[in-house]
Amino acid sequence: MRNIIPILAIYASAMLACQSNSTKSVSTDIKATHTDTASKQCFQYVDKKDTASLSLEINNGKVNGALSYKLFEKDKNDGTITGIVKGDTIIADYTFQSEGTTSTREVVWLKKNDQLVEGFGEGEESNGKMKFKNLANLRFDQAMVFKPVICK
Repeated sequence: MRNIIPILAIYASAMLACQSNSTKSVSTDIKATHTDTASKQCFQYVDKKDTASLSLEINNGKVNGALSYKLFEKDKNDGTITGIVKGDTIIADYTFQSEGTTSTREVVWLKKNDQLVEGFGEGEESNGKMKFKNLANLRFDQAMVFKPVICK
């Protein structure tokens, strides 16, 4: 019986030491998460021979990133996006190169779970760029779904 008491004391001390260390690391992780306001996210759309890649950096409601479309039998588009996040929607200007010409058009994605669904709708030219006539009338049913991927 005398041997059990020191063993229990050592065991209890070891358990308390483990608990205090894990508490410290959890609080450090939470603090680091709260101080880091920028987040980089990458997405990809793939359908047969069509692909599109999107990388976003979101910081305090503003979004910047890169977007590339490689659609079968169409010219490749590579460019950058800058815009805003409104709730579950990203609204941005996409400035890209295609056939040696620089163009700008508005792009919109709706976040559904961990995916981004690109919006489509009637457009018009305004001040040298293509914009949607009415954001409220966009359709998100044409199945251009960008799924999350690991950023390269």
